[in-house]
Amino acid sequence: MRYRELGRSGLSVSEIGYGAWGIGESAWVGATEDESVRALHRAIDLGVNLVDTARGYGESERIVGRVVRERAAAGDEILVATKVPPKNGTWPAPQGVAASAAFPGEHIRASLDTSLAASGLDHFDVLQFHVWSDEWVGHGDWLETVADLKAQGKIRLFGVSINDHEPDNALALVRSGVVDTVQVIYNVFDQAPAESLFPACLEHGVGVIVRVALDEGGLTGAITAGTTFPEGDFRNRYFRGDRPAQVEQRVAALVADLGIAQDAVAETALRFVLASPAVSTVIPGMRTVRNVERNTAISDSTSLTEDRLAALAKHRWQRNFYQ
Repeated sequence: MRYRELGRSGLSVSEIGYGAWGIGESAWVGATEDESVRALHRAIDLGVNLVDTARGYGESERIVGRVVRERAAAGDEILVATKVPPKNGTWPAPQGVAASAAFPGEHIRASLDTSLAASGLDHFDVLQFHVWSDEWVGHGDWLETVADLKAQGKIRLFGVSINDHEPDNALALVRSGVVDTVQVIYNVFDQAPAESLFPACLEHGVGVIVRVALDEGGLTGAITAGTTFPEGDFRNRYFRGDRPAQVEQRVAALVADLGIAQDAVAETALRFVLASPAVSTVIPGMRTVRNVERNTAISDSTSLTEDRLAALAKHRWQRNFYQ
């Protein structure tokens, strides 16, 4: 496992982190706690030292806290990032909403205390707002609250999880110098963060945590026109209508263009993300030991050539996820 600096924080994080949304039995159907615990332990065994969870991920914080406490007793230091949901319950953050409606100080504190109690941890290494709007820069009491929580030792770093497919919505925050990390969707299909957000993060020393690097499974080569998901699984909406067929066609074109095997799509997609110097870590969801072993091995592989990166850049796919 290779490690990278998390922006200017002084913390070193594994290139492959652990996305813990899927283990909480919230919007992903089929996770079991026993398998989730085995997968998380295996990830740590293989060098993963950053786990990303959230208050809204079902039982995820409790499961993550259990494993992290067990590993701490054995001498392992695992960094944990969690998220505060917006008080108004609105995803993504729309324009015209006041900072005081989404992230008032008392709500941030209450959410953090609930997360600490659920996890059994005494602090989080990164506390992230689960949505963001640049209209909130300079408004509300969230910044003073974050500073106080840092002073109390309840959190080490402050970050935001940028609204899905809206990377430029955090540019003002990054340039303000008050944020330590941003979490953003970035993958072969959605390459927009590389245009403005990543250069700004490099300039201002902001760590970048990449989520949805495999397009919720679209960039694994496993989604076909006939793919279905269990009732209640969020992927029914993400891959609604004829999108499974579109994904299958897009992946087939990628495979043909690069001359790779179908089962190499996920590896290639993760290596594409890690090719960016702005990226600190990528956090694929890993609910099984098999997925952990396959994904963590990528950090030990060779980097993509410039020719391969140029070929992948041509597979950008603009989609509207809210209609």
